[in-house]
Amino acid sequence: MLWMCDKICASSGSVVFYKIGAQFENNNEVGVFSKLTNSYCLVAIGGSENFYSVFESQLQDVIPVVHASIAGTRIIGRLTAGNKNGLLVPNSTTDQELQHLRNSLPDSIAIQRVEERLSALGNVVACNDYVALVHPDLDRETEEIIADVLGVEVFRQTIAENVLVGSYCAISNQGGIVHPKTSVQDQDELSSLLQVPLVAGTVNRGSDVVGAGLVVNDWCAFAGLDTTSTELSVIDSIFKLQDADPYAIVNEMRDSLIDNYM
Repeated sequence: MLWMCDKICASSGSVVFYKIGAQFENNNEVGVFSKLTNSYCLVAIGGSENFYSVFESQLQDVIPVVHASIAGTRIIGRLTAGNKNGLLVPNSTTDQELQHLRNSLPDSIAIQRVEERLSALGNVVACNDYVALVHPDLDRETEEIIADVLGVEVFRQTIAENVLVGSYCAISNQGGIVHPKTSVQDQDELSSLLQVPLVAGTVNRGSDVVGAGLVVNDWCAFAGLDTTSTELSVIDSIFKLQDADPYAIVNEMRDSLIDNYM
């Protein structure tokens, strides 16, 4: 069952932007069951239709919302890594699942299987459209694939001494939230690499697994139902959601893609 909580909105013309609390079958880890970027959104199959509808109601007029599974599982947010340019899936992804993704996502999105022993790519990769932070022990070949397919600079990093960088932060092109025990010095270093402001924070009433409890792009964020109003305020502030215009952002990306193909 899905519940809406602390829905904070600001209108700009006819567009309304939201931060929304959600659950996937009574689980607040919405980042486990979804993947959100500026050009597409993946949601796990097999859950409540209400879970899908909250994403579709906010996104379907702007970007495609695709129902998918990876390796026969619903933990698609933890198994995949992606941004506006591409999507990386583990080698365990079936041919049928891969074909479904290719049929459902825009042709401009590069999709590639990755042969990587650290196969939960969402746990070991955190990225926006320009920079990726990755697990220090990621294979060199995987690092090159991330740089090529996602079109990003890649940096091997830890967050608060945790190697699962994808689990302990959430980043967009506007800002990011990292593990609450990340030192100020480390925040400054990571902010310098990412070229966006960062804040140490939590979701779901104090959970430090930020990447599992929150998905965000440049204009919208979805957090677990237990996320408090204070945590939502931090999310709104660091990701600059009140100032976002999804149509302007998507149109700018399309223009950029057209320029690249010219």
